[in-house]
Amino acid sequence: MNKKAIYAHKILVLGKLIEDHVIIFENGIISDLFPIEKRPKGLLVEEISEGYLVPGFFDIQVNGGGGFLFNDDPSLETIQNIGSAHRKFGTTSFFPTLISDDLDKIAAAISAVDQAIAMGVPGVVGIHIEGPFLNEKKKGIHDAGKFKCLDEEAVQLLSSLKSGKTLVTLAPEINDPQFITKLTQSGVTVAAGHTNGTYEQTIASIEAGVTGFTHLFNAMSAFQSREPGAVGAAFEMMETWASVIADGFHVHPAVLRHAIKTKGTDKIILITDAMPTVGSQKKEFWLGNEHIKAKDGKCTNADGVLAGSDLDMASAVKYITEHVGFSLEQAIEMASRSPAKFMKLENEVGSIAIGKKANFALLDDKLDVLNVWIEGVQY
Repeated sequence: MNKKAIYAHKILVLGKLIEDHVIIFENGIISDLFPIEKRPKGLLVEEISEGYLVPGFFDIQVNGGGGFLFNDDPSLETIQNIGSAHRKFGTTSFFPTLISDDLDKIAAAISAVDQAIAMGVPGVVGIHIEGPFLNEKKKGIHDAGKFKCLDEEAVQLLSSLKSGKTLVTLAPEINDPQFITKLTQSGVTVAAGHTNGTYEQTIASIEAGVTGFTHLFNAMSAFQSREPGAVGAAFEMMETWASVIADGFHVHPAVLRHAIKTKGTDKIILITDAMPTVGSQKKEFWLGNEHIKAKDGKCTNADGVLAGSDLDMASAVKYITEHVGFSLEQAIEMASRSPAKFMKLENEVGSIAIGKKANFALLDDKLDVLNVWIEGVQY
């Protein structure tokens, strides 16, 4: 039995910082947690004297990293390289994310994620399929030539992941609600995104099974005085979750602050929407026919349109604490526990507790990542 013990001076446990505790984990699962003074005689403990030991981050939208884009080659190797790039920034659970593409590319992506999970690639817990069931009026950087509406064939494909979780982002107003319901009944989590839907259409989609909003505010019908839009529906329906890109480019900090105060840290999810430039020295790439460059942390095409991000999760957490005005504990909740709850994985990941995976990130006082553990293995 693979049993290890870590003694840390500061540990974030279920939203609260506690001091001088020992965590024991066996075969990658936390089996005990107790104050250092209760340590059994003879127990060998690895001491962590500096920084904060926090739950590893859970990023539900990772298009790429380390120079690799999932759309370019949806394969086991690509997933391994993306995961390796994001581990350095505290991400211990992630969804490889496919930007709008053809159904055969979606099939390849699902197969690759199934293979990655079966082979135990560190951190892979599912897949995010963002499009192609989107609204051209809110296409963002997506290729509208790939767009289509849900049908029986698509529903069967999107529901075909053998293990792990599936998240699908779609525009509710262009898709038949019955297909949204079929997706959710098959276990797929559905989020509204790249949508120009009215408030009423978005509320109806929530009744059909939509439970989240992808990158709230961005590529989405806005919150206005007489037209609440999709954003208004997100604020109204408090049972839903909403992801945000906290990089200083996608959403103004005052708007982020309002969203978090309105929905609460338990319903806001930090994502990166990361592109290949994260964790890579190369700061440009091709997305289909679009040449994308990352400059000063901002990814854009030749026309200046935002194209995902050059953001990592540790930087998102830091941005929330330094520019938006929330505590480390609150930022970590949005980076770990909230996405776990959204994807119904809170019994496995998202917090440090007995029975959950030994997924940790060690942060220094500047909130930079010093070490990472995934299922008890230190990287």
